[in-house]
Amino acid sequence: MARQSRFGRSPEPGSTRHPAVAIAMALPCAILLLLLFGGWEQLATQTKAVADLIGR
Repeated sequence: MARQSRFGRSPEPGSTRHPAVAIAMALPCAILLLLLFGGWEQLATQTKAVADLIGR
């Protein structure tokens, strides 16, 4: 018998999630880790370094 999802449909073989769904799942975790470990300063430093590298 084919496996069914919670919504009663069988998943299609080889189907993938939409990229927006992946972002929606990963973004809250990334924000929590940034806040938890104080990564805002590091993020700003890295962003400035990349901007300097590309000449902006």
